[in-house]
Amino acid sequence: MQRIPAKPVPALARQAAAGGSGSSGAGPGRAKEAVAGVLMAAPVILLLLTFLITPFLLAFGMAFTNQRLISPNPTAYVGARNFNQLLTLRPLLLDPLIDPDSGRVLRDDSGAATYPALRTLTRNNPDFPHLAGLRELASWQWGERRLYLLASDVVFMRALGNTLLFVLVVAPTQATLALVLALLINQPLRGINVFRTIYFMPVVISLVVVSLLWRFIYSPGGLLNSLLAWLTFGNFTPIDWLGNPATALGAIMAMSIWQAVGFHMVIWLSGLQTIPGVLYEAAEVAGANAWQKFRYVTWPGLRNTAVLVLVVITMQAFALFTQIDVMTRGGPRDATQSIVFQAVQRGFERQDIAGGSAISVVLFLIVLSVSLLQRYVTRERVR
Repeated sequence: MQRIPAKPVPALARQAAAGGSGSSGAGPGRAKEAVAGVLMAAPVILLLLTFLITPFLLAFGMAFTNQRLISPNPTAYVGARNFNQLLTLRPLLLDPLIDPDSGRVLRDDSGAATYPALRTLTRNNPDFPHLAGLRELASWQWGERRLYLLASDVVFMRALGNTLLFVLVVAPTQATLALVLALLINQPLRGINVFRTIYFMPVVISLVVVSLLWRFIYSPGGLLNSLLAWLTFGNFTPIDWLGNPATALGAIMAMSIWQAVGFHMVIWLSGLQTIPGVLYEAAEVAGANAWQKFRYVTWPGLRNTAVLVLVVITMQAFALFTQIDVMTRGGPRDATQSIVFQAVQRGFERQDIAGGSAISVVLFLIVLSVSLLQRYVTRERVR
C-alpha cells in the first residue's frame, strides 16, 4: 500500500487555525487597536459631554424647578408646574347676553351679539376656578355662540404655532426648489459651475448679515417696494413687510428659503451624480420621456438623499432664531415668535432659567417625535 506524504501546512493557515481555536495570540493587537480607537474618539466624546449632553441634562433638571438666573431665593422643586404653565389649553363656549326684559339677545350698534367679558370669568371667579389665569388665544363665531380657545401662556402658544407653520411651509418648499436647481445645473454645459457658485453664495454668507440685508429690502422704502412700484407703474402702495402681522412671518419664510436653498441643492446634486448613466440610457431605449425618467430612474435613486435633505431642513426650521432676533424680535404683536427665541428670551432676558429650560425640553420632544415619524415614513419597506 502506497503512503501519501503529508503536505506542510502554511504558516498563515496555522495562525488562522490557532486563532479559530480560541488562542489569545491576537489579543494584545486587538487591545491596542481598541485603546487607539478610544483615544482618538475621546476629544469628540468630551466635547459632546461638555457642550451637548451635560447642558441638556441640566436643562431637563431645571425645568422642574423655579430656578432663576439671579435670585436671592433658594431653588425649589415645583414638579410639572412650568410645563402646565406652557401647555395648558382650554376651550370655552359662551352664550350671548340676554335682555332680561325682552328675552332677546343683546346686540351692539353694528348688530353683533354681545358676550360676557372674559376677564369676569378668568380673574378670581369662584364659579370658574379652572379658568383662572387663562387668556384668549383665538376665538371663532359658532352660530349665536362664541368659541374661545384660552391658554395659560399665549405667547408660547403663538411661538409654537408659528414654528410649526414655518416648518410645514419652508421644509417642502425649500426641498423642492433645491431639487429643481440641482436638476437644472446637473448638465454637462459650458459655464455651469458659474451658476452653481451663484446659487451657493448665500449659504456662505453669515445669516446675521443676510437678515440685516433683507431687513432693509423689506423696509417701506426698501428695494422690494421700489421694485413692485416700478413693475406696477407706481400703482403699488408700499408695505411695511416686517411691521405688518399679516406679512411678517411670510417675509421671514421667503428669506429663509432663499438663504439655505443652495446648501440643499448641493446635497441633491451629489445624489444625482451617484445615479448610473446606464439607467438613463436604458430608459431612452425603452422610449421613456423626461417625466418617466425622473419618476422611474431619478427619484428612486434619490431616496436616501431625500431622507437626508428632509431631516436636515426640518431640524434647521425648528431652530428658527437668528432671523427673528435680527429682523423682528418676535413682533409685531407676537406674529413672528418662535420656540427657540422664546427659550432664549425667557432664560436670559427675563432671567427665568426654569421657564427657558422647560421650553427647550418641549422643543426636544417635538423634534424627537418628528424625527421618529420621518424615520417611520421613509423606512425601507420589504415587499
